[in-house]
Amino acid sequence: MASRPEFSAQTLSVLAALCDQPSQWQHGYALARQTSLKSGTLYPILIRLADRGLVEACWEDEPRPGRPRRHLYRLTAAGLANATGALASAAGPAATRAAARPSADRAAIVGVVS
Repeated sequence: MASRPEFSAQTLSVLAALCDQPSQWQHGYALARQTSLKSGTLYPILIRLADRGLVEACWEDEPRPGRPRRHLYRLTAAGLANATGALASAAGPAATRAAARPSADRAAIVGVVS
Protein backbone atom coordinates (compact mmCIF):
# COMPACT_ATOMS: atom_id res chain seq x y z
CA MET A 1 0.00 0.00 0.00
CA ALA A 2 1.38 3.42 -0.97
CA SER A 3 2.13 5.74 1.90
CA ARG A 4 0.22 8.97 2.21
CA PRO A 5 2.20 12.02 1.10
CA GLU A 6 3.29 14.33 3.88
CA PHE A 7 1.69 17.39 2.24
CA SER A 8 -1.32 17.75 -0.04
CA ALA A 9 -0.99 19.44 -3.42
CA GLN A 10 -2.70 22.52 -1.98
CA THR A 11 -0.30 22.64 0.96
CA LEU A 12 2.63 22.29 -1.43
CA SER A 13 1.35 25.28 -3.40
CA VAL A 14 1.20 27.34 -0.19
CA LEU A 15 4.71 26.23 0.78
CA ALA A 16 5.97 27.09 -2.72
CA ALA A 17 4.44 30.57 -2.46
CA LEU A 18 6.02 31.11 0.95
CA CYS A 19 9.37 29.83 -0.35
CA ASP A 20 9.44 32.56 -2.99
CA GLN A 21 10.29 35.04 -0.23
CA PRO A 22 10.93 32.94 2.87
CA SER A 23 12.00 35.74 5.20
CA GLN A 24 9.29 38.20 4.11
CA TRP A 25 5.96 38.45 5.92
CA GLN A 26 3.06 37.79 3.54
CA HIS A 27 -0.64 38.30 4.13
CA GLY A 28 -3.26 35.70 3.34
CA TYR A 29 -4.81 37.62 0.47
CA ALA A 30 -1.51 37.71 -1.40
CA LEU A 31 -1.01 33.99 -0.78
CA ALA A 32 -4.56 33.31 -2.01
CA ARG A 33 -3.82 35.20 -5.21
CA GLN A 34 -0.50 33.37 -5.74
CA THR A 35 -1.95 29.92 -5.11
CA SER A 36 -5.49 30.44 -6.49
CA LEU A 37 -6.81 28.82 -3.31
CA LYS A 38 -10.05 29.95 -1.73
CA SER A 39 -9.94 31.23 1.85
CA GLY A 40 -11.75 28.12 3.13
CA THR A 41 -8.81 26.04 1.92
CA LEU A 42 -5.92 28.46 2.47
CA TYR A 43 -6.45 29.52 6.08
CA PRO A 44 -6.87 26.00 7.51
CA ILE A 45 -3.62 25.05 5.74
CA LEU A 46 -1.84 28.06 7.25
CA ILE A 47 -3.21 27.18 10.71
CA ARG A 48 -2.03 23.55 10.40
CA LEU A 49 1.41 24.68 9.22
CA ALA A 50 1.63 27.10 12.15
CA ASP A 51 0.54 24.36 14.60
CA ARG A 52 3.37 22.19 13.24
CA GLY A 53 5.89 25.03 13.71
CA LEU A 54 6.55 25.37 9.98
CA VAL A 55 4.96 28.80 9.62
CA GLU A 56 4.88 31.69 12.04
CA ALA A 57 2.00 34.13 12.11
CA CYS A 58 1.59 37.58 13.59
CA TRP A 59 -0.76 40.51 13.41
CA GLU A 60 0.13 43.46 11.21
CA ASP A 61 1.60 46.23 13.39
CA GLU A 62 0.30 49.25 11.55
CA PRO A 63 -2.69 48.63 9.32
CA ARG A 64 -3.62 51.23 6.75
CA PRO A 65 -6.13 53.76 8.12
CA GLY A 66 -9.68 52.48 7.82
CA ARG A 67 -8.56 48.89 7.26
CA PRO A 68 -8.61 46.04 9.78
CA ARG A 69 -5.36 44.46 10.92
CA ARG A 70 -4.26 41.45 8.89
CA HIS A 71 -2.47 38.28 9.84
CA LEU A 72 0.98 37.94 8.29
CA TYR A 73 2.75 34.64 7.61
CA ARG A 74 6.27 33.46 6.89
CA LEU A 75 8.21 30.23 7.02
CA THR A 76 10.24 29.29 10.06
CA ALA A 77 13.71 27.78 9.58
CA ALA A 78 12.18 24.33 10.07
CA GLY A 79 9.41 25.26 7.65
CA LEU A 80 11.87 26.30 4.98
CA ALA A 81 13.81 23.05 5.36
CA ASN A 82 10.62 20.95 5.25
CA ALA A 83 9.19 22.93 2.33
CA THR A 84 12.38 22.68 0.30
CA GLY A 85 12.56 18.93 0.82
CA ALA A 86 8.86 18.35 0.15
CA LEU A 87 8.86 20.47 -3.00
CA ALA A 88 11.99 18.73 -4.30
CA SER A 89 10.58 15.26 -3.66
CA ALA A 90 7.21 16.20 -5.16
CA ALA A 91 8.91 17.55 -8.29
CA GLY A 92 11.45 14.70 -8.44
CA PRO A 93 9.33 11.87 -9.85
CA ALA A 94 7.50 14.14 -12.31
CA ALA A 95 10.74 15.73 -13.48
CA THR A 96 12.34 12.31 -13.87
CA ARG A 97 9.40 11.01 -15.91
CA ALA A 98 9.40 14.12 -18.11
CA ALA A 99 13.14 13.78 -18.75
CA ALA A 100 12.73 10.11 -19.70
CA ARG A 101 9.85 10.84 -22.10
CA PRO A 102 11.11 11.80 -25.58
CA SER A 103 9.69 15.10 -26.72
CA ALA A 104 9.27 16.11 -30.36
CA ASP A 105 12.02 18.72 -29.97
CA ARG A 106 14.44 16.27 -28.37
CA ALA A 107 13.63 13.61 -30.98
CA ALA A 108 14.32 16.10 -33.79
CA ILE A 109 17.64 17.06 -32.22
CA VAL A 110 18.86 13.47 -32.00
CA GLY A 111 17.21 12.43 -35.27
CA VAL A 112 14.69 10.02 -33.78
CA VAL A 113 11.18 9.91 -35.21
CA SER A 114 8.47 9.28 -32.63
